Amino acid sequence: MPGWNASDMPDQTGRVAVVTGANSGIGYATARELARKGARVVLACRSEARGHEAGDRLVTEVPDTDVEFGRLDLADLGSVRGFAAWYPYERLDLLVNNAGVMALPYGTTADGFETQFGVNHLGHFALTGLLLPVLNATNGARVVTVSSFMHALSNIDIDDLNSERRYSRWTAYARSKTANLLFTHELARRTAAAGSDLVAAAAHPGYADTDLHTAGPRMTGNKLTERMRHLGSRIIAQPAESGALPALYAATAPDVRPDSFTGPSFVGWRGSPGPSRRASWTLNDRAGERLWEASERLTGVAYEGLKV
Repeated sequence: MPGWNASDMPDQTGRVAVVTGANSGIGYATARELARKGARVVLACRSEARGHEAGDRLVTEVPDTDVEFGRLDLADLGSVRGFAAWYPYERLDLLVNNAGVMALPYGTTADGFETQFGVNHLGHFALTGLLLPVLNATNGARVVTVSSFMHALSNIDIDDLNSERRYSRWTAYARSKTANLLFTHELARRTAAAGSDLVAAAAHPGYADTDLHTAGPRMTGNKLTERMRHLGSRIIAQPAESGALPALYAATAPDVRPDSFTGPSFVGWRGSPGPSRRASWTLNDRAGERLWEASERLTGVAYEGLKV
């Protein structure tokens, strides 16, 4: 994969992709490049206005593409269920679990979960489970979940998944990104046991210039930190288009293996996609089982046919 870029993707004509958080940043770049290769793309976004605007922009950049907006608020399990019930196609080749929040002040989702764990992990866990029947009905389907190199800052605390005992915004973020990798690990293990050809893989964008870095300071009114992070992203980070490459590789490259973790090749920060290092705790079968069981209980979404 040295030097791999979006132009190296195989043709995606006839395939359907859902990309969460596709209205901006890495999600938009991912959706646009899949569309450029011929995929029918569903932009799964919280804001209807921003989602439609992104769809109009994508059609301008990639004429004659087939793009559709679907409202999805990962902070509300009712919205997740509504999106899955609305999903209009009989096949789903690519589910890119990209949307996320980072280092926010303490808050809770509509269902009472700590926001970062609820959005980054539980929302995507529920979405994937609800779309599993159509994924399983599609030969060679893939689920790509976007984690972060920041996962290495903290393992999950299975006894305090919602950070109720003590809250640190960066620790909570790292735990949610560890949860993304444990989810991928357990999904890959369960699909293999079930004899499914579904590929569950993970990716991370390295340090990419997106609005994710400034959302937390903006919410707390910390203008100085917001400006510093914005400046740092402009100087150090790679563009969102480059940050999207690992997820695009994981979604489309023929040699991608279940439970693989793809990231930028230069110290995990930038560059073409390559195998990424991951914390050993993200490969722990028992931790994956316990998180899976807790996630099914918390969301009420059971993965039928993937019991172990």
